[in-house]
Amino acid sequence: MHRLSTILLTAFAPVVWGTTYIVTTEFLPAGHPLFASLVRALPAGLIAIALTRMLPQGAWWWKSAVLGALNIGAFFPLLFVSAYHLPGGVAATLGAVQPLVVAVLVVIVLHEPISAWRLSWGVVGVIGVALVVLRSSAALGTIGITAGLLGAVSMGLGVTLTKKWGRPAGVSAMGLAGWQLVAGGLVLLPLTLIFEGIPAQISDTALAGYTWLGLIGGLFTYTLWFSGISRLPVASVAVLGLLSPLVAAAIGAIFLRQNLGIAQMIGFTLALTAIVASQLTPGRDQTRAGVRRKKIPALGIAQIRNAS
Repeated sequence: MHRLSTILLTAFAPVVWGTTYIVTTEFLPAGHPLFASLVRALPAGLIAIALTRMLPQGAWWWKSAVLGALNIGAFFPLLFVSAYHLPGGVAATLGAVQPLVVAVLVVIVLHEPISAWRLSWGVVGVIGVALVVLRSSAALGTIGITAGLLGAVSMGLGVTLTKKWGRPAGVSAMGLAGWQLVAGGLVLLPLTLIFEGIPAQISDTALAGYTWLGLIGGLFTYTLWFSGISRLPVASVAVLGLLSPLVAAAIGAIFLRQNLGIAQMIGFTLALTAIVASQLTPGRDQTRAGVRRKKIPALGIAQIRNAS
């Protein structure tokens, strides 16, 4: 039950991120995606640091900078470049390859054996997302594809390094999220001022949208996300990210009256099945765990102490 609650709380982050598209298109001023990313990251990070009253120490200054740049500062601009140069379905599908990137990185960075189980379900998840969001009229562009793949690699590497480095003793998940949000925001700040600037007018509706993206889509969700990374297998966490394009598609169908056909429903089924299956332990590991549990009650207390 503890593991299940951790999975559900972690999954809430990509569910909320799935609302970003409708909030951006329906609430925020057009033509300022970098400003939206900046507002989502920097104020939320400063609030987190103010609440936790903790700053990085020693090596965590550069580690926070690296993680913030990968997870936020580089990922957000690459995401928007991909979205601008590709149809939304193609961009979402490229982002969905992140679990496959993580499945490879855990071998290279964490020196873990490759999990054929999670790698296979990651492929199924990508296929499912593609069926949900891709259209036959989708056009491809080199810049968009490159940005989309680099975005998946950036976020995948950031997630993997977050798992590798963990959290310093006594630092909460909110504290770690705050450091990364500020670092990512500082990367976004010059990019925003150079390429976009500040919107000439921010309405009450836009203010509500920025507040949602910053406090809920930024501070709250990244706290849950980094907490989940510390407690769950990183490959399992990465597959939870598939919920984001699925939620975006579901919201589009409900509120924007975007039709979902048979292929989209099959895609939903495949993607959700992949998400659930990736949270399970492969049968071989379950069998070994079961054998260990069966052996322990047969031992006497003295034998257990001697074995330890």
